[in-house]
Amino acid sequence: MENVVPFKIQLISIIGTVLFMVYIIRLIVRGRLREEYAIIWIICTLVLLTLSFWRRGLETIALELGVYYPPSLLFLFAIGAIVCFLVHLSVVNSKMQHNIKELTQELALIRHELNELKRSATTDSEADTGLEVLP
Repeated sequence: MENVVPFKIQLISIIGTVLFMVYIIRLIVRGRLREEYAIIWIICTLVLLTLSFWRRGLETIALELGVYYPPSLLFLFAIGAIVCFLVHLSVVNSKMQHNIKELTQELALIRHELNELKRSATTDSEADTGLEVLP
């Protein structure tokens, strides 16, 4: 009975990881997940899949690094990955905000030029007909 529980947990983790990989692939195919983020998620999924198959993997790595409680190493890696990902998203967000500001300014200039062209075209057509233009 002792060996059955870890096998069930291992089987559930393998199935969950494979389903997550299928979900990531579906997001990529549908174009809802960019490649740069997809690579990160695929790597994370492969690491989880490796740890799911290799039962003593986390314990071995924890022992080599001097961590006494192996699940805490997993949480440490997860927190580190989340912090790195959040910094990356903050950089991307800052770039997008800068691009939006530049595009908004360009749009305003183009609209201003378009209004000036319309105004000068109206002035030219009214001058051709002999009508006086009121300011």
